[in-house]
Amino acid sequence: MAGPDPGSGAGPTVVAVVLAGGTGSRLYPASRSDRPKQFLSLLRSASLLERTVDRARTVADSVVVLTRESYAAGVAERVPDAEVLVEPAGRDTGPALLYATHWIGERYDDAVALVLPSDHLIGESNGETAGFAPAVRRGVAVAAETDRLVTFGVEPTRPETGYGYIEAGEAPGTVEDGVPPATDAEWYPVASFHEKPDAETAESYVAAGHYWNAGLFAWRPEVFLAAADAPPLSPLVDALRSGDDAEVAAAFESVDPVSVDYAVLESAADVAVVPAAFPWDDVGAWDALDRVLDADADGNAATEGVTLRALEAADNVVAADDAHVSVVGVSGLAVVAWDDRVLVVPKERAQDVKRLVRRLEDRGEF
Repeated sequence: MAGPDPGSGAGPTVVAVVLAGGTGSRLYPASRSDRPKQFLSLLRSASLLERTVDRARTVADSVVVLTRESYAAGVAERVPDAEVLVEPAGRDTGPALLYATHWIGERYDDAVALVLPSDHLIGESNGETAGFAPAVRRGVAVAAETDRLVTFGVEPTRPETGYGYIEAGEAPGTVEDGVPPATDAEWYPVASFHEKPDAETAESYVAAGHYWNAGLFAWRPEVFLAAADAPPLSPLVDALRSGDDAEVAAAFESVDPVSVDYAVLESAADVAVVPAAFPWDDVGAWDALDRVLDADADGNAATEGVTLRALEAADNVVAADDAHVSVVGVSGLAVVAWDDRVLVVPKERAQDVKRLVRRLEDRGEF
């Protein structure tokens, strides 16, 4: 089974879980406390969330968007045909995905959960998707037929310090039982997950053939719940199985924030990585726009709606909701104007915007 086409009735029901609870603070000031990254339309008219849901519908029978209470109305407004699921409390991807996976397991007898972040660019080239659906269907096949937790490993195009990495084991596997030979799904056991590296280590990871960890996953609900039934998530598993809403809410309030990688995947015995060759970028900070925007002859790039004028300026990124911007005699900057806020930061320090946001939050200015 290569993963069913939506509505085909073949194989398990594929339920896409679109994660939309984060803020994306490194894209301040476009991203704010009441306007998260996934609501932004940085490159085209549709928001990142809308494009993710549209993409999910090409491979899933059902789509549910998992978000926080304060974003629920905005999600429903942007994707009215998707089901909105509100997590009990914001505690990072470990508790969030446990909650969503349990929800799916309670409603479907035979399902595979497909996890998609709402704020990434995936498989896009000149506005079109390329390679996403075939890769996802391979991953769904692995999850369905091998009872493994599946992560998708994106083939790196450069040494990148802003992403985690996946080290694959040596022996590849294929899904064989009940799978036509033409659609066998290639996968590798995961040997190790690696945190975001320094520049030298990133180069060594790329040279060794490691994959980028894109935060895309697939698993059967019962397999994930069994793997999560250990510290630090076991109290949440117990609460969810109790069916008591008050107990669930209390358990979520008491748990520390933890990523699904650390809470489950890094310690699970049967994790598979399915290679994915589609273009991918998480557009995590302003310097990422260099990779996804067309630039002029001097390397200056701007988001849609910006009129950019440059004099003796090079390699700058300008982002604004609607503005006429001029840059003179500067290079390597990100210049961002949104609402009543302006940010100017060297692109090489774009990751430090998150530190700025922490200070703004402390002052009630975010």
